[in-house]
Amino acid sequence: MSVSDKVPQASDRVEHMQRFRSREAWHVLKIMAEFVESTEALSEISPAVSIFGSARTPRAHGYYKLTEEIARRLSDAGFSVISGGGPGIMEAASKGAFFGKSPSVGLNIQLPHEQKPNEYQDLSLSFNHFFSRKVMFVKHAVAYVVMPGGFGTLDEMFEALTLVQTGKSRKIPIILVGRAFWQGLLDWFQAQLVAEGMIAADDMQLIQLIDEPGEIVEAIFRHYEMRGFEALPEEREQLLNL
Repeated sequence: MSVSDKVPQASDRVEHMQRFRSREAWHVLKIMAEFVESTEALSEISPAVSIFGSARTPRAHGYYKLTEEIARRLSDAGFSVISGGGPGIMEAASKGAFFGKSPSVGLNIQLPHEQKPNEYQDLSLSFNHFFSRKVMFVKHAVAYVVMPGGFGTLDEMFEALTLVQTGKSRKIPIILVGRAFWQGLLDWFQAQLVAEGMIAADDMQLIQLIDEPGEIVEAIFRHYEMRGFEALPEEREQLLNL
């Protein structure tokens, strides 16, 4: 066999590209369907709070128990609770809301490992794509509660901060829970990002650090006490352009 025998012929390359483009076009339609189906399913859960956190936190851990209490208090206060639908902190959030007065919503992601839907979901949606899932976390929440977590949690937190900072999303409470866990990162924000002019000093006001479950609920109500939870007309336009 010669080298030329291993090189794809022009006709083979053209056929391959045609097949790929057909698959790509179909994939775009599947993404659109994912957005449409999830938007319709989540349209009736307002007001809702999204809770982010690690999938790896064991049930006996203090973070798990704290998340469960926060979610239960939010649910009893009238907020649907949106979580990632998986294990760890996500399960704790789902469980707390499930046994509360308002719906527990799980936005599950299909992964090779770690993500198995937990049993505490009144409404369970499944996503193939992280980006469409993140849009739903943002679009349907009046506040974000960020528990300790890894890369996925940081990704979701920074996505929320970026959208609010840049005006692509309405300004809502972004609450970090776990002072011992988050304080070092906030100190770095101040010492590096603010000091170097990478963010404005006022951008630090986008973040609240609160450990007490009752204070978290109070902070969310306080943010909305003069205006209500419904998105204003200009905010609805923002949410259309996430």
